[in-house]
Amino acid sequence: MNAGRSFPLGANIMTGAGYPRDLKGYGRNPPDPKWPDGARIAVQFVVNFEEGGENSILHGDAGSEAFLSDVLGAKSWAGRRHPNVESMFEYGSRAGFWRLWRGFAARNIKPTVFAVATALTRNPEAVAAMNEAGWDIASHGLKWVEHKDMTDIDERAAVAEAVSVHTQATGRRPLGWYTGRTSENTLKLVIEQGGFLYSCDSYADDLPYWVRHRGVPHLIIPYSLDANDMRFINAQGFGDGEQFFQYLKDSFDVLYAEGETAPKMMSIGLHCRLVGRPGRYAALARFLDYVEKHDRVWVPTRLEIAEHWHREHRALARNAHVIS
Repeated sequence: MNAGRSFPLGANIMTGAGYPRDLKGYGRNPPDPKWPDGARIAVQFVVNFEEGGENSILHGDAGSEAFLSDVLGAKSWAGRRHPNVESMFEYGSRAGFWRLWRGFAARNIKPTVFAVATALTRNPEAVAAMNEAGWDIASHGLKWVEHKDMTDIDERAAVAEAVSVHTQATGRRPLGWYTGRTSENTLKLVIEQGGFLYSCDSYADDLPYWVRHRGVPHLIIPYSLDANDMRFINAQGFGDGEQFFQYLKDSFDVLYAEGETAPKMMSIGLHCRLVGRPGRYAALARFLDYVEKHDRVWVPTRLEIAEHWHREHRALARNAHVIS
C-alpha cells in the first residue's frame, strides 16, 4: 500500500456533516429494542401484492412487465401485451395469494402486505380476506413501476393518489409505505405526504431507525432483498426450496443467537406469484414450522413494530440523521 498515494484528480472526497448518507448507524452499541415479552428476535413476514398493478399497456404503460417473473431474462414488449408474463402474475392473485393466506391463517400469523393500490382495486375478494385476517396493509405505491424517471411533481401526485386509492379499496388509509422501485426523492415525498407511521425503502439495518426531514421525525423499518423469494428467479439465487429454507434458517439462527444480548429484527420478503408456487411454498412452510419451535420469538406486523418503536424509542428520534 502506498501511504503517499493521492486521490485521482477531481475525486469528490465528501466527508463530515455535508455527506448525505449515514454510514455509522447505531455503531458499536445498538439499542435494546425491548421487544414484547423479552423476545430475542422479531420475525416479520411481508407479502408483496403486485398482481394487477404491474406494467401493462392495459394499465396505460408503454409496454409489458419485465421484472420478477418466471420468464427469466424477460424484456418489456413495447406497445404489446406479454401473455406468458401476464398469466404468471395472474397465478399470484388467483392461486398463490390464497395458498399464503391459508398457510398464515393456520398458524395465526399476520404478515404485512406491501400492496400496490391499483392491484387492490382489481381484486376486492383478496382485500376482504386480508381485512378479515387482520393483516397490516401498507402501500406499495399507486402502480408497480419505476419512480426514478418521474418528475418531482409527478411522483408527489403518485404518492398522494396511492393513498387515496388504497383508502378507498381497503376502507382505511395506509400507515406504512414501501416503493421498492424508488427515486432519490421518494422518502422525502412520503414524509411530506404525512400520515405514515413508518416506511420501508431501506435495507440498511437489523433494527428500525429514525430519520428527520424538515424537522419531522420519520421511522424507517428496513426491509430485506436477501431473505426474499425474489432470489428464486434472479441469477445466483435459490435453485430450489431447500436453499431458500436453509438461508432463512441460517439468518434466523444467527439473529436468534445474537438476541440473547442484542435482539434484532428479521425481515422475510414474499411474492404471491413466486413463493405461492407449491414447490417453493413447501420451503416457507418448513421455515414457519421451524420458527414455531423456538421460544422468545415475536412475529409481528410492521405496524406493530412501528407502534412499539414510537412508544418505546421515540427519544432516539432526537439524534436522527437529517435528510434533505
